[in-house]
Amino acid sequence: MQPRRNDYDITNRIQTTDPRAVEAEVSRLLRLLYPGTAHVAMSRAFADVAALYAGNFPGYRACDTAYHDLQHVMDVTLAMARLMDGYERTRGQTPALEVKLFQFGVTVALFHDMGYLRKLDDDVAPNGAFYTQNHVSRGAAFLRDYFKEVGLAELAEAGAEVIHFTGYEKRVADILIEDPVLRMLGSLLGSADIMAQMADRCYLEKCRDRLYPEFVAGGIAEQRDAQGNKTVVFASGNDLINKTPMFFQTAVDRLEADLGGAYNYAASHFGGFNLYIHAAKKNVRFAKQISVGSAPSLRRTPPPTV
Repeated sequence: MQPRRNDYDITNRIQTTDPRAVEAEVSRLLRLLYPGTAHVAMSRAFADVAALYAGNFPGYRACDTAYHDLQHVMDVTLAMARLMDGYERTRGQTPALEVKLFQFGVTVALFHDMGYLRKLDDDVAPNGAFYTQNHVSRGAAFLRDYFKEVGLAELAEAGAEVIHFTGYEKRVADILIEDPVLRMLGSLLGSADIMAQMADRCYLEKCRDRLYPEFVAGGIAEQRDAQGNKTVVFASGNDLINKTPMFFQTAVDRLEADLGGAYNYAASHFGGFNLYIHAAKKNVRFAKQISVGSAPSLRRTPPPTV
């Protein structure tokens, strides 16, 4: 068996630095679920997100957040499509997922982190990580307009709410969606975001070298109370790694409680085994070993940001 490559997905088959490869796999899943169905809107969304992150989308600069880059977006989108596939194949008596909603779920996944991207006329933020704490709301505003442009105006408001399942600006219970299928899609999206990044083969290296600087720029690395007293949350990239096991437990609680165990549909997709959770647990075990000095230092090289 070939060792898993740093720029490939959890199955080591799909190159997640290549939007075309991810689109081909997502389109394959769509065709298997909905034979003979066109997916023009979804294809446009893939083209637009690639242009957006490259700096070729009208009004926006290229992505400059090294952790929340195009590979992360592709990983999450692929995980989202697999979760929807797992749901549809094993849903039993629960409502069916229509083809339009499958494409809707993929589109929200593609743009779920676009709130990190700066507009051309932005003279406030030194880089996209400046918007860490409100990037989801910025993405919601973008989607509200984007869905209208691609012929899905009836889902524009739903998209602006579903994207909040990936962040912490709103409690899941406060997200304004009553339709059970749309709420399920939100839970799948939030689950895909957590699983895909924590299963990344270079997750720990990316946390140390890429996510920590974003936390500093976004005001996450330290907090101040009402009196101005500072509390250091993450002292360094290595400190962030040391706290990864604690974060994972918090993430599992969110997956189970807030997101209703929707991550289990990945096992349905893969035939009974959740490859994402398995890889995430491996990363967490290695982080624990590093924290007590019983493992060698990190030595994987993440792909260049795109």
